[in-house]
Formats: sequence, C-alpha cells, structure tokens
Amino acid sequence: MDAYLDIETTGLSCQYSYITVIGIYLVNDFNSELVQLVGNDVTADNLMQSIDRGTNLYTYNGSRFDLPFINQTIGINLEEMTVHRDLMYDCWRCNLRGGFKAVEQKLGIARESVGITGWDAVLLWNRYIKYGDLEALHTLLKYNEEDVVNLKILRERLKDFQVPD
Repeated sequence: MDAYLDIETTGLSCQYSYITVIGIYLVNDFNSELVQLVGNDVTADNLMQSIDRGTNLYTYNGSRFDLPFINQTIGINLEEMTVHRDLMYDCWRCNLRGGFKAVEQKLGIARESVGITGWDAVLLWNRYIKYGDLEALHTLLKYNEEDVVNLKILRERLKDFQVPD
C-alpha cells in the first residue's frame, strides 16, 4: 500500500498550533481512496486506522514539517512505522527547488485551487470555525485533496525525470 500524506494546520509551531486536516491518499494495485481526518477526527486512533505499519508513505517536506508535527501533537511517529520517502529531496536531486506548488508548475501538474497557499488554508479553517462557513471548509478540503493526489503524480513524474548535467 502506498499512502500520500499532507497536513493542514493553524500555524507552523506545533507548540502553539494544531492540525486541522490530515489528508491521506491510499493507493494499491486495484484501488485508491482519499481519507481526510478533519478537526476533532484528527486523533491517533483514526490515523492508525488509516495507515498500516509498513506502508510506503510519501510526503513533500514531510521530514521537516508534517511528520514531526504529527508526532508532537498526536503522538504518532510515522517515520518509525512506515517506509517514508520525502519527495522534496528527490526534487532537489533533479534541480527542482521551491515549495510544492512551484514544483507542480515546473512539471505541469494541474491544480484547480491555483493561488491558494498554506496561509490561505489557515484563513479558510478560521472562517469555518468562527462563522460556520461550509464553503471555506469545502475549499480547504479540496486544496488538501489536490495536495495528496498531486503527490502521487509528482512521484510518477520523478520516475522518468532526467537529472540535468
């Protein structure tokens, strides 16, 4: 099983912020499934039900952000229980630098939520929590979905990418 993971948070510090969404795109030879843990559903038990021990886990900058944030806030060390590969470092080896959205653009990976950033994800969550804005939540979840689905596309594109001389 391959799992592509991305989180949305209320900020960059796991001491002062919390996870709002954990998106996981699960793929095997026959099926794919999107799992999104949202708000109060972001728990250790729910995450453990979604990702099996030994799963091949793919992230972008997950070694430095997503996985430590998950470990610090809900106490699950995904690096110990999965085979983790941070695609950001594969991109760097191919001279593809910048954030995930910049790499997507360089490789022609399409996205409906063009222009939405991580900061926008914080604002969308705040609109949902403060005003009950379901459209803001829908936009946030679509943004997260595109992140995890596009991680799979990025991994496939990197297989055939030629490292420049």
